[in-house]
Amino acid sequence: MVDFIDVNKQEYGIEPICRVLPIAPSTYHRTKDLESYPEKRSLRSQHDDFYISEIKRIWQDSKCRYGARKVWQQMKAEGLKVARCTVERLMKQYGLQGVWRGKGKITTNSRDDQKRADDLVNRNFNARQPNQLWVADFTYIKTTSGWVYTAFIIDVFARAIVGWKVSNRMNTDMVMAALNQAIVDRNNPKDVIHHSDRGVQYLSIRYTDKMCDSGIIASVGTTGDSYDNALAETVNGLYKSEVIDYLKENWTGINDVELATLEWVDWFNKIRLHSTIGYVSPFEFEKRYYDNLILSGMAA
Repeated sequence: MVDFIDVNKQEYGIEPICRVLPIAPSTYHRTKDLESYPEKRSLRSQHDDFYISEIKRIWQDSKCRYGARKVWQQMKAEGLKVARCTVERLMKQYGLQGVWRGKGKITTNSRDDQKRADDLVNRNFNARQPNQLWVADFTYIKTTSGWVYTAFIIDVFARAIVGWKVSNRMNTDMVMAALNQAIVDRNNPKDVIHHSDRGVQYLSIRYTDKMCDSGIIASVGTTGDSYDNALAETVNGLYKSEVIDYLKENWTGINDVELATLEWVDWFNKIRLHSTIGYVSPFEFEKRYYDNLILSGMAA
């Protein structure tokens, strides 16, 4: 209403407009006075101005994905002392909302007659160090030119995405590309447990031979049981919520999906706060692990 009065006061006058609108002339003048002299405002209002500017910066840096909880954690990490309820209040007031993860999953085909490895994980998605346990899965993206598929390999220790591939074909080549990237990115680690579901891509001879040749130990979950690969499906859910469902309504094809995935994986690994590892990024969590190893060695 104040903006409306500003626009029309020269033609109609402030008091005539206020008689029509539900606002007193004194309220209008008080508002304009505070705009000209912000130091007259209450301390809470002044603090709110500072906090909302920081909240908007952090929220926009996350590409509008963070909700109040993660915005608050990032503010704490930057040394900004603010109550979580204040962050929630201001985000609600200014219409800032994070991404909400949806539900639903399309399952892949599997073949019960194929020879498969045992389940070495048994839903225990924990690791004491990097390259102890990897989980693998892929998901579907509908585009205007047809279906596109994205495969991920995640290191369980810090939830880092160590391999990924976007493809327009749901085949062994797609998951092999993600596996090869993970092996190279992690400098050919040995005795890593690689856990997947029973999708035919992961049970193919080429894929299992590659794992064997690389010193990677295969683990396969129970058919049709989503909990047996829950961590990988969680990452798929985040990917769908924070990239596919959020950035665009219509994806044209593999090229724009691949570019968006590249940007998201880089942000996911280097910047995104993860609650399960103490609200730091995967790369920061791993760095702390290796720094502690060095300090322990020096102390010894």
